[in-house]
Amino acid sequence: MRSFGSDNHSGVHPAVLEAIHQANVDHACAYGDDEYSEKLQKKIEDIFGTTAAIFPTFNGTGANICALRACTLPFHAVLCSDTAHIFVDECGAPEFLTGAALKAIPTKDGKITVGMLKPFLDAFGFEHHSQPKVLYISQATELGTIYKPEEIKQLALFLHQHNMYLHVDGARLANAAAFLQCSLKEITIDCGVDILSFGGTKNGLLISESVIALRPELSENIKYIRKQSTQLFSKMRFISTQFLTYLHNELWLSNALHANKMAQLLRRKMEEIAPFEFTQPTQANIILVRFSPTLIEEMLKHHFFYVWNEKTHEIRLVTSWDTTEEDIERFVRDLKIKVRRCGLR
Repeated sequence: MRSFGSDNHSGVHPAVLEAIHQANVDHACAYGDDEYSEKLQKKIEDIFGTTAAIFPTFNGTGANICALRACTLPFHAVLCSDTAHIFVDECGAPEFLTGAALKAIPTKDGKITVGMLKPFLDAFGFEHHSQPKVLYISQATELGTIYKPEEIKQLALFLHQHNMYLHVDGARLANAAAFLQCSLKEITIDCGVDILSFGGTKNGLLISESVIALRPELSENIKYIRKQSTQLFSKMRFISTQFLTYLHNELWLSNALHANKMAQLLRRKMEEIAPFEFTQPTQANIILVRFSPTLIEEMLKHHFFYVWNEKTHEIRLVTSWDTTEEDIERFVRDLKIKVRRCGLR
């Protein structure tokens, strides 16, 4: 099966599988006391700066929870977009495990601005209300839109003026950096980001998510938080070697560039078929577009994708590091046939 449902559906890059195989030799100490994990920490410092500390986790939800727990107490509030992964797709885990309240901010494109934040900051010092402490943003967002570096800088500056933290969910950080033609450092610590969920599972890795604390006071307790949150991997070398391979020779970048390129190609070819309504700009590897209910039903008979919003008939198409032009041609060919049969052209 070839899928446009999610970049989580894609396979594992051959170089990553080979790295796991190479690490599967002899014995190594558990829980991160191995040479691969030591090398990974040094690599992270080279990329993000000497204040950065990485804590690998099993999955993205676990990384988000560990990062938020490092920043909050149970009486705090976490601000986020109303389309944020922690608000929509994590089954209440962030609130359950941090104790902090989630406050969702309505957005049209998944991105939050300083102006949107201000109405949510009127509870400081009022003991009856949860105290705002963290802003969570996704880069790229769940809608495939991307924050420019200056937009993140503005948010970070405003938050720091209010003694708050900026947490970036970087499950698709590679796709954002590829689109912006920036380094990972330029769109995180250089912009004032305090803590980062840095993922690779969507971009060619097997089980590789992590928290990267960019401020020493936030990294102080994460190893305990990670253990308590059941996110401490015993055979850590098998996660660390994946990240080392991912970061070596910028495999993360070549994978993300390809996924983004495939999304642009798919959109261009769809635009040649019919005047579909694309609801967001295609900046990363995500396309959001409206199909008629009949067209959705017909296309789902042959291709897997998700209906993003059933009320508005909006679907989401996601390309991956291993999406091929043949995958796109197959989808486009069937789309042409279905559009004619549905009388849309």
